[in-house]
Amino acid sequence: MYLANTGRPDAPPRPLGARRRVPATVIALGAVSLVTDVSSEMVTAVLPLYLVLGLGLSPLQFGFLDGMFNGATALVRLLGGRLADRGGRHKRVAGAGYLLSALSRLGLLLADGATAGIAGSLAADRLGKGVRTAPRDALISLSGPPETLGRAFGVHRAMDTTGALLGPLAAFAVLWATADAYDAVFAVSFCAGLLGVLLLVLYVPAEAAAPPLRRPTPVRHRPLRDPAFRRILYAASLLGAATIGDSFLYLLVQRALDLPAALFPLLPLGAAAGYLLLAVPAGRLADRVGRRLPFLAGHAALLGAYTVLLLPVSWPTVAAVPALLAVFYASTDGVLMALAGPVLPAHRRAGGLAVLQSGQALARLLGAAGFGAAWTFWGQGPALWAAALALAGALAAAWRILPAPATAIDTTPEAL
Repeated sequence: MYLANTGRPDAPPRPLGARRRVPATVIALGAVSLVTDVSSEMVTAVLPLYLVLGLGLSPLQFGFLDGMFNGATALVRLLGGRLADRGGRHKRVAGAGYLLSALSRLGLLLADGATAGIAGSLAADRLGKGVRTAPRDALISLSGPPETLGRAFGVHRAMDTTGALLGPLAAFAVLWATADAYDAVFAVSFCAGLLGVLLLVLYVPAEAAAPPLRRPTPVRHRPLRDPAFRRILYAASLLGAATIGDSFLYLLVQRALDLPAALFPLLPLGAAAGYLLLAVPAGRLADRVGRRLPFLAGHAALLGAYTVLLLPVSWPTVAAVPALLAVFYASTDGVLMALAGPVLPAHRRAGGLAVLQSGQALARLLGAAGFGAAWTFWGQGPALWAAALALAGALAAAWRILPAPATAIDTTPEAL
C-alpha cells in the first residue's frame, strides 16, 4: 500500500475537530527538564571558561573533550533505548539517567580541581543525559496523537529552555556572591539536580498510552529497515557533522569583543530566551506545514550565525548570533523528534529515537573535534570558513535526502 500524506511524519495533519490540550505527561516532563537544566546549565555556562581560560586547554583539547563527552553517549543512548522498550520501562530508565547526572555534580564538587575527577564527573553527566533522553522523548511521543507532536515537543523544549535560561543566571549570581567560587556553583547544581529526580518520581506516570498509528506496523519492525527513518538518520547525521557547537561560537564572540571573563556565563542567555519564545510556535508551524522544511531552515539559521562571525566585528552583528542560534534550536531539536517519532512503532520508539540521537551525537563529535583541530592549526578565521562551507554542503545534501511531503512512501510490510 502506498500513502502520499496519511501517516507520514512530515505530512501536514488532517484538521482536528477540537483544540487538543498538551498532555499532562508532557507538562510533568517539562517541569523535570526545567529543573534539571537549571542544574546542568549552571555547570555548562562556566565550563568553557573554566577549562580554556582557567586550566589553559587549547582549542583542540577543548574541542576534543566537548565532542567526546557528547559523542561518547552513543552506546549508552542505544542501551537506554533498548532497556526502556523492554516492558515499557521508560520512566525508570529515564529516572536512572537523571539521577546519574545529578550525582555527577557532586563528583565535580569532590574533585577539588583534579583534572581526572573533573573529566570523570563530566563523563558521568553525559552518560546520564544519554540514558535519559530517548526514554523521555519516547514518553512525549507516546503521550498524544502524531498530528500534535510538534506542539508537544515545542512545549517541552520551551520548559526545558526556561531552565537553560535560568541556569547561567544562577551560575552568574553564585559566582558574584562567592567571589568566583566554582565549588559553590557545583553544590547548588547538585541540589537542583536532585529536585528534578524527585519531580520525575512524583509526577511522571510510569507508562504512556501509545496513540493509534495511521500506518501499519509489522511486529518485527526494525527502525533501520524503514527507508523514511534511514533518510532522517542520514540527514541529521550529515548536518550534525557540520555543527561546531555553541561553546566554540561563544568563545569566538568572547574573543572578538574582548569580553571580561566574568560575563562569559551570560552569553547563552540570548539564545535561551529566543528559544523559549520560538519553541512552541516552531512546533505548531511544523505540525501545519510538515517538519522537513523547518528542520532545514533551522540549519540555515545556524549557517547565518557562522557567517555573522566572519563579518567585521561589532556589537550589532555579534548580537545576531544568539538570535540565529535560537531559531536553529527552535526549528530543529523537538522538530526532529516529531519528524522521526511517527515513523517508529510504539514498542520500538525509544530504541529508534536512541539510534537517531546517537548518530547525531557521533557526527557532532567529529564536527567539534574537526573544528578544534582546524582552529588550532589554521586559525579561527579559516576554520570558521571551512565550517560554513561544510554546513552549506550538508544542507544541500539534506534537502535531497529528507523525504518531501508530496513524495509517496511504500509502507507495506514487505518494504519495512
